[in-house]
Amino acid sequence: MSLFTHRAYWRWSAGVQFARLPATMAPLAFTLLTTATTGSYRLGGVLMSVYVVAEMAGAVPVGRLLDRVGPARGLPVLLLLTGAGFAVLALAADAPAPVLVALVLLPGAAAGALSGGFRTLLADTVDDDLLPRAISVDAMLLEGVLIGGPALVALLDLAGTFVPLAAMALACVAAAVLVPRRAGAHDRVESGDDVPPARLVTYLPWLGCAFTVGLLLSTIEVAPLPLVQRLGAPETAAPIVIAVLSGASIAGSALYAWRGKTGDARWFLGGFVVGGLALAADLGWAGLLASVAVIGACTGPLVATTSVNLQRLLPKNRRSAGFSLSFTVQACGFGLGSLAVGVLPLWLAPLFGVFAAAIAGGMLVAKPARAIGTMSVTS
Repeated sequence: MSLFTHRAYWRWSAGVQFARLPATMAPLAFTLLTTATTGSYRLGGVLMSVYVVAEMAGAVPVGRLLDRVGPARGLPVLLLLTGAGFAVLALAADAPAPVLVALVLLPGAAAGALSGGFRTLLADTVDDDLLPRAISVDAMLLEGVLIGGPALVALLDLAGTFVPLAAMALACVAAAVLVPRRAGAHDRVESGDDVPPARLVTYLPWLGCAFTVGLLLSTIEVAPLPLVQRLGAPETAAPIVIAVLSGASIAGSALYAWRGKTGDARWFLGGFVVGGLALAADLGWAGLLASVAVIGACTGPLVATTSVNLQRLLPKNRRSAGFSLSFTVQACGFGLGSLAVGVLPLWLAPLFGVFAAAIAGGMLVAKPARAIGTMSVTS
C-alpha cells in the first residue's frame, strides 16, 4: 500500500501532530499569560523550565506504564490529563507563582511519554517496508508544527490571554480522539519482540545519534542572532539562518522518504561533523549557509534511521519506554547545546556537536554491520 493512501497512517499522523502542538505553543503561551497577569515574562520562563523538567522526569516511568496497559488505551488518558492540566492552569492564572509552578507539573509529567507512545503505535500502523518513509514524512510535518505553534499562539492571543491555553487543551482532546484504537491487522515478525530487553550499551549508538541531533540543532536554533552578527549583518538577517535550516531539513526528509530505504547513519553523522566544523570556522555568509544547509539536510534522515533501528532493537513490550528515553536524550542534547551557546565562545559551541557526532559514528563503526542500518527490513 502507498503511504499517501494509507488511511491508518494519516489518522495516526493527525493525532501525533495535535499531540505535539501544545508543546510548541507552550513557551510563548506561558510567557504571554504571565506577562498579562504579573507584568513580567520571567515567570513564564520558569513555568516552561518546570514543564520541560517534568516531561523529562516522567518520560521513562510513564512510558513503562504505557507499555503495560498498551499505548492505544493509555494515550487517550494521558492526553486528557495533559489537556486538563492546561485548562486548570488557564483558570488559575491569577494564582501565586508557587501555585502555578505546581500546576504545570501535571501536564508536563503526563506529556512526557506521548511521543514515545505514538511512535510505538506507528510500528503497528504501517508495514516495516513503509516505516522509513513514514518517519520521514512525519519529520516534514513536524517542521510545520514547530513553526505553526508559536504563530497560532500569537494569533489566538488577540482574542484573549487565556485562549492559547484553551486551544492547547482542545488540541490534546483532539489527539485523544484520533489515537488508533486497534493494532495493525497485518502479521509481522520483528527481531527482539520475544526476548528480554538488551543491555543499555546495545542502544548507546542510537541514543548517541539522538543526543547529537539535539545538541547540534540547538546550537543553530538558539544562536541565529549572534551567528549573523558575527558576520556584521543586522538582526533582521537572523531568520534567514532558521529558514535555510528548516528548508534543508524538509528537503532532506523528502529525499529520504522518496528513497524509502533505511540509510547508513554514519553518512549523516559525517554530514554533522562537516557542517559543524564549517559552522565553527566562521567562513563568511557562504560558509554559514552551507554549513546550516548540510546539517539540516542530514537531520531528518538521521532521525529516521535512528528511529527505525531502535525499533528493531527494542522488545515490543518496552517500546514506549525506549522511545520515550530516546526523545528525552534528544531533549537533553538540546538543553546542553543551548547552554553551550550561552556560556561559551560562539566558535566553540558547535564543536561539542561535532564531538558527539564523531563519538556516535565511532560506536557505529565498532558494531557489526547488521546493526548499522543497512540491513534489510526482514533481518
